[in-house]
Amino acid sequence: MRRVVRSSLLKSVTERSDPWDVIVIGGGATGLGIALDSASRGYSTILLEKSDFTKGTSSRSTKLVHGGVRYLRQGQISLVFEALRERGILRSNAPHLVRPLSFVLPAYRWWEKWFYLIGLKIYDLMARHLSFGVSELLSQSAAHHRAESLMPKGLRGGVLYYDGQMDDARLGLALAKTSIEQGAYPLNYVQVTGINLDKESGLHEVKIQDLINEDEHRESLVEQTLYGRSVINATGVFVDDVRELEDAQVNRVVRPSQGAHLVLPKRFLPGESAIIFPQTSDGRVLFAIPWYERVIVGTTDQFVDQAELEPRPLEEELVSILDHLCEYLDPQPTRDDVLSVFAGLRPLVVPQAEAGTKSDRSASVSREHSVFFGRGGVCHVTGGKWTTYRKMAEDVLESVIKRGAIPHKPCVTQSLKLVGWREAEGNITTENVYGSERDTLESMSSELADSEVLIHPRLPYIKAEVVYAIRYELAMTVDDVLARRTRALLLDARAAIECAPEVAAIIAQELGRDQDWVKHQVEIFTAIAHRYLWERKEEADA
Repeated sequence: MRRVVRSSLLKSVTERSDPWDVIVIGGGATGLGIALDSASRGYSTILLEKSDFTKGTSSRSTKLVHGGVRYLRQGQISLVFEALRERGILRSNAPHLVRPLSFVLPAYRWWEKWFYLIGLKIYDLMARHLSFGVSELLSQSAAHHRAESLMPKGLRGGVLYYDGQMDDARLGLALAKTSIEQGAYPLNYVQVTGINLDKESGLHEVKIQDLINEDEHRESLVEQTLYGRSVINATGVFVDDVRELEDAQVNRVVRPSQGAHLVLPKRFLPGESAIIFPQTSDGRVLFAIPWYERVIVGTTDQFVDQAELEPRPLEEELVSILDHLCEYLDPQPTRDDVLSVFAGLRPLVVPQAEAGTKSDRSASVSREHSVFFGRGGVCHVTGGKWTTYRKMAEDVLESVIKRGAIPHKPCVTQSLKLVGWREAEGNITTENVYGSERDTLESMSSELADSEVLIHPRLPYIKAEVVYAIRYELAMTVDDVLARRTRALLLDARAAIECAPEVAAIIAQELGRDQDWVKHQVEIFTAIAHRYLWERKEEADA
């Protein structure tokens, strides 16, 4: 596997004089999908992300690739059809990162399991040949066997159905690396500071700043202007901020909706099936999902006033999740059992009639994506969900082609295998998630001292994975390594804090940084990681 060095990518960009066919702003699921689609069609493509790839919403999902059972109930039939199709395509293109997962839907009233079964049989039929498994009725004993932590009192049985599970940050990284193989230049830590249309040439002028230069060398920012035939704004919840670079008078179209999660030890869901609880007070569903020998529980769904790069779960969100979970599980988890908490912001496109309201109910707002153009010809895309990233990217490129910015070339991503492609090997684990790249990791490990030593006794990652993240996966910071190249921060936030100094030292050795850099990185990461701890008020104040 070819080593990927950010400085080399940046050097190639700075030396380029020709305009780019496609300039993508935003390195989340949508932006990375667009960059891959564009490069694989043969367009010259650059992607600009002001932080790290999937730093925002795209690494903070519920880790599901799904058609959306709730959307079916809401009558969003076209969205469900599209998502089920894309779910199947994604499993085919990245089986090392996307796997079928069985779900138990418990019934506590005699009629519920029949009602659920009818709906889920329709769900199966809609998936057609791309089905992940056939739904079936469960007796009380069968439901309890599949999900033995369910309280047996009042349990009438349930329904077993199948959807998909993934590692969102690793999937985003696979998109980035595959786009490089196809000729794209994805750059993290590069911020767009201005967008202007040169009417004489018809080209967009995009001003950028290299943020790594400032953060790590304390020098003035490297500034440059790129020229592009088309510019695509795929910045999710921040889409309106970039729209204002093109036109300061725009009306904002996105309201962020926050989804909070908490992470528990595996003993609270000992089997291999997830549990879905379909009835909450705000019309959402609650999932308890096995993931990397932990259990992710979520999610909330409420509007927030402001988009943040590091959103923090609200106390009331976490209490609500835990209280609801305790109604169904035995043993009942407590606050002290929680290993980590995290929140993601969904970019919901709200109808203008509702945009100014203060309602905190976001569960009924459509998750379909929107593609539209600004006054200066910039293409803006927002909304949607992880499962449909590929179709979103295809729609965006077709819209740009139709506008005449670039010549027509066919989309090829429907059958394009992602880097690391390897046939599925059981459940997703921290080892097999590398897919075929595991061979490179193991080869590299044999050359490094202490490479097989765990970075922390409570975490499943070895030191070689830190080095691998720097050499092959464009990681630049402790946060990159512990939050997204590995998922240490989500699996155990305190353990991640405790191993941060050693991880920083390994990164510093690889990148040639000094002790001041190590100290600064540990301070930055510790501040971030404390947002993943469910601290009591007195602990937070201390």
